[in-house]
Amino acid sequence: MAPEAVSQGELDRRKIVGVNAETVTHVTSTDFPGHYPGEDHEWSLRKFKDNLQVQFHKNDQFDSCFSVIGIDASIANAFRRVLIAEIPTLAIEFVFVNNNTSIIQDEVLAHRLGLVPLKGSVDGLNWLKWFKKPTEEDPEGSAASDYNTVVMKLEVECTKNENAAKNETDPTKLYHKAHVYASALTFFPVGRQAQFFPEPHGLIRPVNPDILLAKLRPGQCLDIEMHCIKGIGSDHAKFSPVATASYRLLPTITLTKPIIGQDARKFARCFPKGVIELGDVTAEEASTEGSGYEGHEGEKKAVVKDTFKDTVSRECLRHEEFEGKVKLGRVRDHFIFSVESTGQFDSDLLFLESVKVLKVKCARLKRNLGNMMR
Repeated sequence: MAPEAVSQGELDRRKIVGVNAETVTHVTSTDFPGHYPGEDHEWSLRKFKDNLQVQFHKNDQFDSCFSVIGIDASIANAFRRVLIAEIPTLAIEFVFVNNNTSIIQDEVLAHRLGLVPLKGSVDGLNWLKWFKKPTEEDPEGSAASDYNTVVMKLEVECTKNENAAKNETDPTKLYHKAHVYASALTFFPVGRQAQFFPEPHGLIRPVNPDILLAKLRPGQCLDIEMHCIKGIGSDHAKFSPVATASYRLLPTITLTKPIIGQDARKFARCFPKGVIELGDVTAEEASTEGSGYEGHEGEKKAVVKDTFKDTVSRECLRHEEFEGKVKLGRVRDHFIFSVESTGQFDSDLLFLESVKVLKVKCARLKRNLGNMMR
């Protein structure tokens, strides 16, 4: 028997997660074989390619917002988790304090240094190998080399400013190097690193040079050597390439009955600005029997303008005058991602990196399954 044809409207309806006053309904996907008798929901690569869409809403260097349409929640969540915990970046791991006469304890300063986001050539980062720490199985671990360790130094000494005014109270004017910022971190290329981290934009350096590391007074100094290695966010949060990576489902607002006059104005105030707009009831609508606008020509009516801006607060469901006139929901396969980079990668490139990581994981799983079947 040939599969039954299903209208596009019915397919769209099945994708809506119902958002009610106190409950959420239809949260589970139903587009899989056997759920609807007589319908063919077998997964196919061609159908997936036809339905997949990517739409950018914002694409700044370190902050992007985009929609991925046509994927399952498990895939979207896999991308989110990879973004947070599995894309490798560079961070300070070992701190060798040769001299620290500031009031900040060595371990506190080392912790602050480790959390400074670093950036440099992406090609250089891909060239770097993993540094293996000593373990019980491998007590020696890796030896520091140009292909797994990046060396940075911090050498600062505070001195008096002989030209400062006698009544000056600002320490930054009274002394030289009173405040030590991340800009004082200096990259020392070793071996082939000068080739893979070229000047000026490829050099390893802090993302934000104005991060305050320490405060010094005359006679105090810092002499520190730092070793940076490649790592991932699941090892430590300092390796995570994103400040935040999240997604939400596209909201839907369906008006089942007309909302007119003062109710329309109140209805618009239940949503963030720009979600609902006020339009005029046209003569055609007012003359159409059963439209709900009869006799209201020229009055204001509520019109759904842009559900993208909605936060789904459900405020409109609290008011009796809107009962039975509006349905709220979310589109199950429309994921709106927000990605904020810490600076090692551009925000849009991060999502592509997450796709690469997920492809590698899938290939590894496929290979292991093949080995099990032998």
